Amino acid sequence: MSSVSSTGSSSNASSAANSLITSTGIGSGLDISAIVSALTSSYGAAQTNELSTEQTTLNAQVSAFGTFSSALSTLQATLSTLEDPSQLAGYDATVADKTIASATTSSDAVPGTYSLEVQNLATAASLTSQAFTGGAASTVGTGTLTIAVGGASTSISINSSNDTLAGIASAINSAANNPGVTASVISISGGARLVISGTSTGTANAITVTQSGGDGGLSSLVYDPTDNITNLTQTQAAQDANFTINGYAATSANNLVSGAITGVTLDLLATSAVNTPTTLSISADPSTASTSIGTFVTAVNGVLSAIQTLTGYDPSTQTAGPLNGNATLQSFQNQLENILDTVKLGNNTGGIASLADLGITADANTGQLDTDSTALGNSLTANLTAVGNLLGGTNGIATQIDNLINQYTGPAGLLSSINQGLQTSLSNVSQQQTALQAELATYSATLTAQYNAMDSAVAALKETQTYLTAEFNPSQSTSSSSSSSSSSLGGGTLGT
Repeated sequence: MSSVSSTGSSSNASSAANSLITSTGIGSGLDISAIVSALTSSYGAAQTNELSTEQTTLNAQVSAFGTFSSALSTLQATLSTLEDPSQLAGYDATVADKTIASATTSSDAVPGTYSLEVQNLATAASLTSQAFTGGAASTVGTGTLTIAVGGASTSISINSSNDTLAGIASAINSAANNPGVTASVISISGGARLVISGTSTGTANAITVTQSGGDGGLSSLVYDPTDNITNLTQTQAAQDANFTINGYAATSANNLVSGAITGVTLDLLATSAVNTPTTLSISADPSTASTSIGTFVTAVNGVLSAIQTLTGYDPSTQTAGPLNGNATLQSFQNQLENILDTVKLGNNTGGIASLADLGITADANTGQLDTDSTALGNSLTANLTAVGNLLGGTNGIATQIDNLINQYTGPAGLLSSINQGLQTSLSNVSQQQTALQAELATYSATLTAQYNAMDSAVAALKETQTYLTAEFNPSQSTSSSSSSSSSSLGGGTLGT
């Protein structure tokens, strides 16, 4: 009986041991996965943190240089108007009788007063047919209708599908290579009429209409003064605008006139009363220059503020900017401030030789530029030319700043080189992180294999312990086996 019990105990122990070693950590009772994970994390923690910190720092620097570059771009966008003294000078145009004309100016305008009289406006040609009592659906005829405006023309086929007044108007409007006319039908007392109107004013844009082929009905729409055929009525002739400036005659094919006065565009609106000219005044407008200079000062302050934030240190929060102490930004600031301090001794007409003479000075505490708007306005009114020469031209303040910015932001500029270096460093960090993860994976696999081997060994020792217990302490084994058997067989016994 004891022999049977021993054999049964040994078999049960072996089965238990085999089941133990099939699950990691079951043999030893240890959480091998957690142990391996903790050891792996600890093994790579220092290098992982170092690479993560380096990556964060590099990304912050890339972003910071991007912020600086953006501030430079904003500043550079304000410089083009200041670099050209002629563009800085704004002018205002005023027409005394605003019903006759209006005027606008460009940077080429010159202050002056002119006498303007409009004899007639430029007009486009308009032709009207006879009245057709049948209305828009009246049949006109078939054939080919040729419409010419100036040197351009188009031929339109008219057949039974479009030979009415409405059909012909539609065919004209949809014609390929339309030379510049529109057609419509007006219905009034007495019938409907076809109206052909030019889209461009000026004598050169007179309209002629001829016809050929078909049933001859289109002859009612012919208008060809050169052949003395005018079956259409010209209700308005194509003509140029005629006007005088300071008593001198001038013409224009349209009513928007540029070039008659340097830097001035006239919009002719109505005919003047006979021998009643109106006055056109061109005067300097300092508000345009004031706005341009104000935008420039704001942009300069934006750059200075960005540099201070990116390179500075806040003792109250003990926080340093991402480019704290960066020599590149500090060098730019020094050069910018030197340019802003420029004094053009050869430009001191009217006492304007520096930004300070315009009321623009640097705050002693912040370095930001402050503007005295009254002083600036007075300088612009007194001598706009001198202000333009200070800021623009070959050695103007705006020109010098533009050249400085180009050294930093150009395709081969300093910021491009810095960014390339940062991107290379980020790529290296990424490669190191990838290599570290591979190393940690190998390390984890090695630890897992070692712990699994230990676990298997412990499971085997437990199997041996169970076997020896069964051999040298049969009563304990029997009791254990009986208890087990009773549990499994419902209380039955073996070999009585």
